[in-house]
Amino acid sequence: MTDHRRVEAPPMTDHRGPILLALARSAITAALGGPALIIPDAAFLAAPGACFVSLHRDGQLRGCIGNILPVDHLRDAITHNAVAAALRDSRFTPLRPHELADTTIDISLLSPLSPLPAHSEAALLAALRPGVDGLRITSGNRGAVFIPSVWEQLPDPRAFLDHLRAKAGLPRDRWPADMHADRFTAEHFKEQP
Repeated sequence: MTDHRRVEAPPMTDHRGPILLALARSAITAALGGPALIIPDAAFLAAPGACFVSLHRDGQLRGCIGNILPVDHLRDAITHNAVAAALRDSRFTPLRPHELADTTIDISLLSPLSPLPAHSEAALLAALRPGVDGLRITSGNRGAVFIPSVWEQLPDPRAFLDHLRAKAGLPRDRWPADMHADRFTAEHFKEQP
């Protein structure tokens, strides 16, 4: 079956989007029993990288897995996270081969983490850049991450933080004394249905 997806164009000088999306699709196809994984010949794939791969069907999230800290090779992060989003996101049943044709792939390449003040909720909210920052919070052995695209569903900073705290299983009635927060940005590449 021929796949006629269009890739949403990043800036005209950025050739990475089509390469990254083709790599993710090839990894999922191979994991579902299709043709073997094809790794494009692109030098940037050999550099360290962190990314999230999100899958959507019928406009709904179908899987999302990522790494917040860079691994040695971006190609490994893309292939691992693409297959994990398709088959191992515990919120969803594994993607079936016939579903792949109707599934679109989004990739977020993450910048390095940068610490934010987290001694109080007010300090963290004041430092957050809505629509720009991804956020990782940790307290004790609990933690959670929202990539920047989550701002599309939660544009209010307080709601963004409240939902992230709930995702981490942190109490909403008190601010943890050991709260730690890091921000990051993302470059986004997306297939169009």
